[in-house]
Amino acid sequence: MAPPAPLLAVRGSEGLYMVNGPPSFTESTAFQRDSGKSCKAVAFSKDGSLFAWCNGEKVNIVNVTSAELLRSFDLPKAVCLEFSPKNNVLATWQAYTNTIANKLHLQKVNDFVLSPGAQPTKVAVYVPGSKGAPSFVRLYQYPNFGGPQSALANKSFFKADKVTMLWNKKATAVLVIASTEVDKTGASYYGEQTLHYIATNGESAVVQLPKNGPIYDVVWNPNSVEFCAVYGFMPAKATVFNLKCDPVFDFGTGPRNAAYYSPHGHILVLAGFGNLRGQMEVWDVKNYKLISKPVASDSTYFAWCPDGEHIVTATCAPRLRVSNGYKIWHYTGSLLHSYEVPSNEEMWQVFWQPFLDGVFPAKAVKYQAVPSELPSAEPKPAQAYRPPALRNKPVTSSKLHEDEPPQNMKPQSGSSDKPLSKTALKNQRKHEAKKAAKQEAKADANQESTQSSASQNAPRSAVPAVTSGDPEVDKKIKNLKKKLKAIEQLKEQAAAGKQLEKNQLEKIQKEAALLQELEDLELGL
Repeated sequence: MAPPAPLLAVRGSEGLYMVNGPPSFTESTAFQRDSGKSCKAVAFSKDGSLFAWCNGEKVNIVNVTSAELLRSFDLPKAVCLEFSPKNNVLATWQAYTNTIANKLHLQKVNDFVLSPGAQPTKVAVYVPGSKGAPSFVRLYQYPNFGGPQSALANKSFFKADKVTMLWNKKATAVLVIASTEVDKTGASYYGEQTLHYIATNGESAVVQLPKNGPIYDVVWNPNSVEFCAVYGFMPAKATVFNLKCDPVFDFGTGPRNAAYYSPHGHILVLAGFGNLRGQMEVWDVKNYKLISKPVASDSTYFAWCPDGEHIVTATCAPRLRVSNGYKIWHYTGSLLHSYEVPSNEEMWQVFWQPFLDGVFPAKAVKYQAVPSELPSAEPKPAQAYRPPALRNKPVTSSKLHEDEPPQNMKPQSGSSDKPLSKTALKNQRKHEAKKAAKQEAKADANQESTQSSASQNAPRSAVPAVTSGDPEVDKKIKNLKKKLKAIEQLKEQAAAGKQLEKNQLEKIQKEAALLQELEDLELGL
């Protein structure tokens, strides 16, 4: 018997209703639309068989299959709903009235996260550092809260004003993104971030990220043995790591800031939402092969369907109050269904009906786009702005960054090469940096030699360069002119619509000071 098609719940100013999943995409007649505009809380049970919502008057519970109203409670102020794992308890939140069952005595606890899955429940606790003491995260297993000795694992670190803690599905390890509000080195406006790994068996490590910059997203594979990080100044890198925190596959660089594994963990989507154009890269995780590259512009929400084949992207208020709606895709890049709410209405939330693991078996990955009646949603590439002074000149390619290609970080089968240690990787990067610096210096020397040769072969009528007679002053003037020439090139790139790095923008800001210094030196001649 084929598994049922998942429903898509939609909450907005048009009310609360459900849409049948692929292939029909019609509004469900089994669920009676609630046309009220005060719906603030909705929830499916873990297996998707029950659905609850609060419409500002009551909390209602229905059987999803039969649409039968099971219970109704006079709880008009409920703002959060959650079903228990066994679907026999519905927790509502409106004001604190629960009896305390157990306590973890730990001073200055700033944050905690409960583990997913079955009992025994584990909890990750974060305590910020103070007076020179480091911050730390500890893992406990409920109800063993007897102090530091009862902790399953402990990881301490500096440079952490806040943390984000992410459990894997099997509750065997936690990833911790530690962030500072300010980067004291001045390298980033986003502060400074580090990624840490902590396992319930006591192991811990710092995840070494090869590119500097912010950490945009970190996500566990549902198999709980790999995770993907998206990080670094744009264009961002994305890398898959194993439980030893060794890189498994590097996706290179691109316009991305989010990652989403499919429910079966066999497909990974890298996406660029928010201030990016909505590009998506769909990858086959087993073979690390690119499947498709659809574009979902202005998306504020992304979610995998429980069947592991379909995706919903949506534009919701209040993040964006125009062009609200949702789109349903097949992972091969085909747009199957699109809905946009009327211009005077808003859409606040969309989400799939959940199902228990095993209801939808994993299928072989396809690379050929599935048929669709809708046209491709890929927009035409936007042309870079060109100022009037450059519009009659030929367009030149002046990319500030060359995208790095993907590369497999696993040692090849049959090869005796072992993965490099962290020290070896560090030394290798130093060697590569020195090599690049030597090549740059050689190129500068060749350029100066060419310029010198050109000046020697110049016609006698050319005006000779004015010198001060002081070699040090002449050297300063030469260096200032070189810096000003580089600034002029950066300004031309910015005028052509290219996004500059922070250090490049700082160079442009120094132009006035450099011009004044050059003028003072030349006045002294």
